[in-house]
This record gives sequence, C-alpha cells and structure tokens, in this order.
Amino acid sequence: MARAAVGDDDYGEDPTVNELQRLAASVLGMESALFVPSATMANLIAVMCHCQRRGAQLFLGQDTHLHLYEHGGAAQVSAAGTVALVALMAPVALVAQVAGVHSQALPDLPDGTFDLEQLELAIREAHGSRYYPRPELICLENTHSSAGGRALPLAYLSQVKPTDGSGTILPGMGSWALHCRDTGAQSMARAGTGCTRGPSQTSCPSDCQVRGLADRYGLRVHMDGARLMNAAVAQGVEPAQIAQHCDSVSLCFSKGLGAPAGAVLAGCREFVSEAWRVRKLLGGGMRQAGVLAAAARLGLQHAERTLRRDHDNARRFAEGIHVLDSPLCSINLAAVETNIVMVNVQGPWPSPAELCDRLRAVSEEEVAETGQAVSVLLLPWSAQTVRAVWHRNVSACDTELARRKLEFVARKCQEEFALGLHPMPPGAGGA
Repeated sequence: MARAAVGDDDYGEDPTVNELQRLAASVLGMESALFVPSATMANLIAVMCHCQRRGAQLFLGQDTHLHLYEHGGAAQVSAAGTVALVALMAPVALVAQVAGVHSQALPDLPDGTFDLEQLELAIREAHGSRYYPRPELICLENTHSSAGGRALPLAYLSQVKPTDGSGTILPGMGSWALHCRDTGAQSMARAGTGCTRGPSQTSCPSDCQVRGLADRYGLRVHMDGARLMNAAVAQGVEPAQIAQHCDSVSLCFSKGLGAPAGAVLAGCREFVSEAWRVRKLLGGGMRQAGVLAAAARLGLQHAERTLRRDHDNARRFAEGIHVLDSPLCSINLAAVETNIVMVNVQGPWPSPAELCDRLRAVSEEEVAETGQAVSVLLLPWSAQTVRAVWHRNVSACDTELARRKLEFVARKCQEEFALGLHPMPPGAGGA
C-alpha cells in the first residue's frame, strides 16, 4: 500500500485503481468495473442505475444483506418501500409509488435461493399492470450470508436447467450456450443502461431459472457478490461463470480477500459509466485511492489460495463440533460450503449471546485446566444461532484453539446443568 502509484481517481488518473478495475472486470467476465468505498455503496449504485423510473420495483430475498443490513438504502435514497411491511407502513408504500424504487421481499429457502414459481408469480402480477409497481430488477446474494455462506447453484442462476439430452438435470452447470443454440433469439436492450443481453423470449419453459425469468419479463439481474469469490472457489469454477448470468455484480475486497476497504461494481461499459455518475452523487469519488486499490488487487490475485484455506478451516471446525455431539450445540454439516459456520444453540440456556460471552471471556479456571488463555469472537446471529466466519488471519492452529475453547465451554455448561443451575437442553437426559 505504501508503495502504490496513486493519482486522482475522481478524474480517472489513479493508475493502481485503473489496474484493479481492469483486473476485476476480467475476473468477473464483464466489460468494465468501478472501484467504490464499500459493497453497500456498490449495491445501492446498482439499484439506482437499474431502476431509474419512478415506481420501479426490485425483488430480493427477505434475509439478504441488501434487504436487512444496508439500512434500506434503496428505500431511503431512492424513496423505496418494502411490500413485506405494507400492512404496518402503508405511508412508505405510498412514498415508494410517488418517488422511487419499491422492494418486494421473498422468503429465502435454506440454501439461499428463493422459490422461482413464487418469484414468477410476483413478477407476473406486476407485469403490465397499471396499479402495481413496475418490475425492473432481481437481486441475488452469493454467497448467502444468512444461509451460512451457501453458494447459489449455477443451474439456479442460468437461463434454463441444463440437461444431458434425456431431460436429466445436470448439477452445477450453466446453460447459456445451450439456450442460445436452442432459441436463436435476439439480444434485448436494457432500459436505462444501454446494455444488451440475450437471448430473450416470449415464453419461458417450465424449467426457467433466474436468468430465464428475467429475460422473459424484461428484468435485469444484479448479484450482491460480496463473497462471490468464495462461491467460485467452493464450486470449482471461474468467477465469470457465475457472473455471466447477471447484468451487474458487486465484489467486496474487505471480507475474505482481506483488504482494509473497497469493492467493485461491474457490468457493461454503459452501465459502469452511469454508475460513475451515481458514485459521485453519493460522495464516493476518491482521490489517492491507489493505497486501497493496491491491497484489494493483492487480495484478488491470491483469492483462490486464501479462500480455499478458509473453507478448509471452517469445515474442520464444523466437523469438530459435530463429533463433539454436545446437547448444547449442533451443526448441519451439509450447509457448510464456504467460510461461514452457523452453530445451532439448543435449549433455553445459554442463549447465543451468553454463549458468545463465554467464548470471548478467559477465566482462571480455563488457564488452570488447559494451560492456555483463548478468546474466541463469534456473533450471536439469531435466537438460536451463532455465526463463525473465517478470514485470512485465522490459521489452522487458531481454528483448533477455537474448537477446544467451544468444547471447554460446552463441558462447563453441562456441569452447571448437572448442578441444577440451569434448565436442561432438549435431549440432554437427566442430571
């Protein structure tokens, strides 16, 4: 970072930023990319670029980061509301119709997807109606944080479910080339950005996926790809193979890639040109940003090795908890795909927050029994879930120490159960 060549990025004169943008666009298979301070800003810019008409509507999962953890930016800056809250916040829906973008949140499935039949029903109800908001955009999150870092299936993103010719669905395959060959349909211009994407069609087959539904109804697809590189490593594909099904994609550098700050928003040249204007509007123009871009470039160049190690450590931790077979907590190993582990906390005590407090604290008893003082930082995620996330600074040794600390805390909790100090968790048996 200290040696980075810098310039005024607001004028496009920072050579390190320009190099990072070219590299990111190439990795994602997009024409162009724009460096921004954060992935939250990248997602907001994407929504504002894709949904330029008043009364525009976007569809997204109700548990996605964009919906829950970005202060409803699409709602506040673009004056949007949320269908899920209309009953409680009718004035917000009215403001959305008058001034901006309307968000419809769909239930997320356990793997981070949402039901495509339900999505199509929601789009079809609004499509062509003078009374509904105008459907413009589908937003996806990959990997899906609330689903425990699950990578969205490639077949789910594609035009149609790929088959082997006999109707059997092939797992983990994109189908863009197959669909182009079968339909021969023409490319379709995207309103507001000048981008083209094909093919489009007037009727969607029963096995239509996200891209197919978007093309059928003239919508665009944006991917919140904050952890897109994790998905690519987990699925053993190039990031561009995932991003090819989207009109735009964001990528965060300050998560698994380890940079202190920064993200990119990628898409076609016309889209990124418009994104630059919105970045300026939001105050995202930076001067000597090469110091940040240098770290982001390094993280991107070493992504596969770094993230694969994180995934291995997360898997090792999850397997250790599974083998522990404690009545206090459990793991769904099938859901551990990348660098996130969701630990299910069972019973009325300890709560996720109390469990995290015990994992963070270091007691004299712990030092006396284990000979080590270990503090583990986990996040209380929900009423019954604790989240653990791996990054480049968490080693295999650290992972083993964390597993032992959880084992120690679980054993001490069970001892307190035996003394009758707390209600027994389900399945723990008698004291």
